[in-house]
Amino acid sequence: MPHMDVKQYMQQLGRQALAAARLLARADTETKNRALHAIARALREQAPALLEANAADVEAARSGGADAAFIDRLTLTPKSIEAMAQGLEQVAALPDPIGVITDLQQRPSGIRVGRMRVPLGVIGIIYESRPNVTADAAALCLKSGNAAILRGGSESVRSNMAIAACVREGLREAGLPETAVQIVETPDRAAVGELLTMKEYVDIIVPRGGKSLIERIMNESRIPMIKHLDGVCHVYIDDKADIDKAIRIADNAKTQRYGTCNTMETLLVAEGIAPRVLPRLAEIYTAKGVELRGDEAARAIVPMKPATEEDWYTEYLAP
Repeated sequence: MPHMDVKQYMQQLGRQALAAARLLARADTETKNRALHAIARALREQAPALLEANAADVEAARSGGADAAFIDRLTLTPKSIEAMAQGLEQVAALPDPIGVITDLQQRPSGIRVGRMRVPLGVIGIIYESRPNVTADAAALCLKSGNAAILRGGSESVRSNMAIAACVREGLREAGLPETAVQIVETPDRAAVGELLTMKEYVDIIVPRGGKSLIERIMNESRIPMIKHLDGVCHVYIDDKADIDKAIRIADNAKTQRYGTCNTMETLLVAEGIAPRVLPRLAEIYTAKGVELRGDEAARAIVPMKPATEEDWYTEYLAP
């Protein structure tokens, strides 16, 4: 971050993003895809540097007393870096949404009226300490012709800056402005407050994180938002489901990674097949250390703790 106060710094990011957005909106599909592939290559080539930066973030978070779920979300591995690179390539393979016309109708006057998809402009994305979101957000904004200002959690600032360097390399290689995707490099929380007021530069705010983060942004933002609030993920197993497949899905949904926002917290099973599903899943979950809590009907089938009303609304991000 240059030697300037937070307001000046954020205003500079805003001006640069607005100028880049005007150029990016006119970029053709081939150019955008070339940038995405170049970023993917840079991530693979710079994997050692990414892991080194991430290790410093993880060590600082551990020293600060972060819990296991937080550390899991923060940690990068060679596998997760490869997944980020593949994600960029998958976005490149998607159809370009810009310029697509839908709902085209001819009016009685002879005028043809429809809807055309166009870039929004500058998107401010605020998220917690998950470095992979930096690559995901950059890819989606770039493909849709939008400039981005990305503000990740302060605990992941080294990782995010290392990923952002790869993004800039890819943009530069494709002949696009490096300022099309910018990372807020200061850990100062005042930067978020400034971003939420920059309506002359930022067209939309996308918050991604826990309830407290979303509520803060809802209360402070002067800019339109695309948001969620509570993130309690459910899986429902219907009585017509393929039971073996459903059990594999329910196992994976809970135990693949406990600390991510798409981890299952609540399992709902149709009454007719519950006696065939719950004992098998209970055996799997118990072996993996997952604590089971259920209603009276579930406890009649499998021994488990009684669920409280609060359990149905809680995002545990843990076994």
